[in-house]
Amino acid sequence: MNPKVRKTEIERRLSESFKPETLGVEDESHLHEGHEGAKDGRGHFRVLIIADSFEEKSALERHRMIYRVLDDMMRTDIHALAIDAWAPSELDRLDRFRPCSAMTVV
Repeated sequence: MNPKVRKTEIERRLSESFKPETLGVEDESHLHEGHEGAKDGRGHFRVLIIADSFEEKSALERHRMIYRVLDDMMRTDIHALAIDAWAPSELDRLDRFRPCSAMTVV
C-alpha cells in the first residue's frame, strides 16, 4: 500500500470505528528513513484522536481498541504507531499534548 493510501486508510478505519470529534493522523516515515524497522517499507505514524469511546477507559484499553481496528495494517503497513487517545472530558489535560506542526487534524 502506498504511503498516501495508508494514511487515508488509517483515518477511514478510525473514523468509522470511533466517530471521533477530533482525528489527526501524521505520517512520520520520513523521519525514520534508513531505520532498521523501516527497511521493509512499512510506515511510522502518529495519531491524535478524541472520542466518546474512550470515556472511562485506561490508556492501555484505548491503545488496544485502536490496535484492534488497525490489526492487519500493523502486520503489513505500519511499523510504528504513536497514539494520543483522549476522551472529550479530558480536554483540559490536552494542553500537555503538542502535535507536530505537520499534523492535519480533521
